[in-house]
This record gives sequence, structure tokens and C-alpha cells, in this order.
Amino acid sequence: MPSTAEVLVVGAGISGLAAARGLVASGLDTVVLEARDRVGGRLLSVPSGGAALDLGATWFWANEPRVCALVAELGLPTHPQYLAGDALYQDARSVQRLAGNPIDVPAGRLSTGMQALAEAMADRLPTGTIRLEQPVSGLRTVEDGVEAEVPAGAVRAGHLILAVPPALALSDIAFEPGLSTELIEIASTTPVWMGGMTKVVARYSRPFWRERGLAGAAVSHTGPLREVHDMSGPDGSPAALFGFAPPDRIGAPPPEPGRLVQQLATLFGSEAAEPEELFVHDWRRERHTSPPDVEGLSSFHAFGHPAYARPIWDGRLHWAGTETAREYAGHVEGALSSGARAASAVLSNLRRSPG
Repeated sequence: MPSTAEVLVVGAGISGLAAARGLVASGLDTVVLEARDRVGGRLLSVPSGGAALDLGATWFWANEPRVCALVAELGLPTHPQYLAGDALYQDARSVQRLAGNPIDVPAGRLSTGMQALAEAMADRLPTGTIRLEQPVSGLRTVEDGVEAEVPAGAVRAGHLILAVPPALALSDIAFEPGLSTELIEIASTTPVWMGGMTKVVARYSRPFWRERGLAGAAVSHTGPLREVHDMSGPDGSPAALFGFAPPDRIGAPPPEPGRLVQQLATLFGSEAAEPEELFVHDWRRERHTSPPDVEGLSSFHAFGHPAYARPIWDGRLHWAGTETAREYAGHVEGALSSGARAASAVLSNLRRSPG
């Protein structure tokens, strides 16, 4: 682990990787500190059925210029979200079939899983830029810079980009000097996108719902899955459905697998009761995504707060992350734009600095 760099980036999710790309392209010696043993953050794909299924972010959209341009630049294979067929509506009385699919909208998917986007970005950074399994426990100002405390020791830099959810940063990192009262109030109440959610993916031998003229889309007022979508790969392989299961109450455990497949069978028929694989990913338990009180964070108006665009500590500490984006907060597009903004702020500060 090098003890110095020109710029440190905390977090190798999409925003941190985007910031690092911009800094490296400008010739700055950059080190990315990542707590996990992988890159991608909330872009998490798992191998299944000879392909990859997304337990984190799934979609991107044609009106999002940064992610569309990046996917094209990296040459990643894509396919459109499946939309054809009818959707389903479930309430306490019955399951109703809706004519057409008013639930889904045209969207893009990465055929190799969304985590491939982060991995491709990381692969194009200089060897040694990203340091995995290095959670930051403390940040402090030092003469002419900032110092980060990680298991491998202290690392110093002239500037630092904090590319993790703001509430997680407050929970996990000691700041010296402390943050302002205003910033603490904003950051401590900013929700973590997807942080309070359980995502469920069921893989099947074939997309049997399509044979019945169904789109794989459903909205439910009974749960545990509140919405369901088709997650099948190109040409329906691997075949999969996915949905979101919000907790019934703060601290409630994720739904039991039996309840999940029972609901899928109620919606899509008996074949749905026998998935070849079932993934239940509770993002509340993701140590390096969600702080302990993630379910209580509800100030969604704090997304993109102007305070996140103002560097602190004499302009040396900069915020990034999809929650800090003024537009597309919560999306990969927002993560990319926030990373680019933070990198640009570092470069502007360096141009203004004497010498």
C-alpha cells in the first residue's frame, strides 16, 4: 500500500470508479480504497444458469447519456428489458390480468450483468490503483492534505473523494476535525438508495410465463414482493424473475423463501413454485452499503443537496455517490455524474493552488 498519492478515492462503486477514471486521465496519481473484496458496490451480479443475474442495479435508460456512452465505449453486450405481454395486479381479493404491460418501461440491460460495468472500468485503471479490503475508519486533515486510516496503515493525499453513501460515511468513519452541524444533519438523514430493500431473483429452466402471454411484470398490494419483473437474459436465457420485498417493519427479517415462491406461484402458476435457484439479497445487511439505521432514513429530498457539491476541509474533501447527484440520484447515471463532478472539483482546486 503506497503511503501517499495525489488523490484518494474512498469507495470503488461506480461513482468512485468514475472519479478515478477522470483523475487518472488527467495524469494524477490516484489510489482507490475499497472496503469490499470486489469492485462495484451496489452493482452486484452472481453467476447462474451460465450467465449472470443482478442482485443490485439492473437497468439503464436511453435518456441517461453518461451510462449509455460508457457502455458503448467499453463494448459491453446489451439487450432490452422484456416488455411484451400482459402484466398482473395482486390485491387481497385476487390476481388480475391487465391488458398490456403498464408496469415496465423500455430499458437497457447488460447481458453479462451490471457488475461487469464496474469491472470493465476497474480493468482500465493502472495496475495498483484499486486497493481492496481496505475499509477507511478515519479521515483527518494534515499539513497540505488529508490522511485516511485503513488496515494497511495511513495513506495521505492532497485531495480525497468520499464516494460512499453519506449516512454510511458518518456511521463508519471518524472525521477530524468533525463535520459541521449542518452537514451532519443532512448526511445522517439522506437515505441509502436500495439500502432498506431485499431483492429477490428466481431462475427457472425456461421463461414459461411468456408462453402464457405474460410479460413477467406484476404489482402486489399483499407482498412479500411488491413488484416483479422479467430478468431473463437475451432470448429468454437464463430465464428469471426478480422483485423487491420491502420489510414489513423496521428490523423485520427478509421473507422466508417459502413465502416468496408461494407468491410467485400465485401470480404466475405452479411452475413458478420450483425455481432452479432462488437468491434473496437483503441490502440492509450489506456492511459496506448500509448503516445500522438504514431503514429509518427517509429524507429523500436530501438527495443531491447543494452541500454535497461544496468541498470541505479547505477544499480538499469532496463528496460523490449516487445520493449526492443533483440529477438521476439513485441511478447508475447519478453515480457517474457525481464522480465526474468530484473529479472536476479536484482538478479545479489544483489549478487554483499556488505553484
